[in-house]
Amino acid sequence: MKANHSSSSEERFLLLGFSDWPSLQPVLFAFVLLCYLLTLTGNSAMVLLAVRDPRLHTPMYYFLSHLALVDAGFTSSVVPPLLANLRGPVLRLPRGGCMAQLCASLALGSAECVLLAVMALDRAAAVCRPLRYAGLASPRRCRALAATSWLGGLTNSAAQTALLAARPLCAPLRLDHFICELPALLQLACGDGGRAVERQMFAARVVILLVPSTVILASYGAVGRAIWGMRSGGGRSRAAGTCGSHLTAVCLFYGSAIYTYLQPAHSYQQGRGKFVSLFYTVVTPALNPLIYTLRNKEVKGAARRLLGSLGRGRAGQ
Repeated sequence: MKANHSSSSEERFLLLGFSDWPSLQPVLFAFVLLCYLLTLTGNSAMVLLAVRDPRLHTPMYYFLSHLALVDAGFTSSVVPPLLANLRGPVLRLPRGGCMAQLCASLALGSAECVLLAVMALDRAAAVCRPLRYAGLASPRRCRALAATSWLGGLTNSAAQTALLAARPLCAPLRLDHFICELPALLQLACGDGGRAVERQMFAARVVILLVPSTVILASYGAVGRAIWGMRSGGGRSRAAGTCGSHLTAVCLFYGSAIYTYLQPAHSYQQGRGKFVSLFYTVVTPALNPLIYTLRNKEVKGAARRLLGSLGRGRAGQ
């Protein structure tokens, strides 16, 4: 390969998507569209309920509404071009469009990493320090933690995108992927000093993935010890049920994200990686509202109250 020194306006990235699976494309189109509609509907409903129902004005649902916003934005940065790719020819993106998609998806994905750790800390405080929980999870502290999640995501994304954008890329600018994802783009990078930059970027990915996951493991270790020591069976089952839904979401997201980002660029297999990416960018955001609401009586009650108030409003007209 040779370095591409043309101007950014002339550079076009060829995203092959799933063109090597032509018989699978119609099925994938229907599946991705369904997941996207579920993501937008479920997460919008979650935010609406958390804002409108006073009984959900608690730290847990405050953070859950932020997770819903992150998920809706994250999948929206990926799905529209993916649907266009599945229905038409291979996608050609200008360099600016590719970097913009990379920046948006990295920012929202990184914010979710930090936010999941914040939610684990919140659950640990609720279960392990119930008498001090109101002070530990004050509104001001919750706002600061939510802002830290968004700022952490933006900072990581800006740093990674800037480091990649400064590197020359080797022609042909061809990705066996459906998005401009960092591991796939790194395989196009060339030029002197590339190894040092790649090590810096890998270190940043380790921090944004492993530090929050360590916080999550420590938090749920403390929760497990607290649940084990509970004498009340009802309290034990409530705590386990609340934390279990969050652990499920954590495992789905972190499992696929760690596989994608914590491997050297030279060993990343784009053909396999795009299916893993499809899972954590499209499937997981659609599942999260279901994971958090299927066994949640408070959310179900809030939904019934909202539907009831809408029904009474129509009847009174």
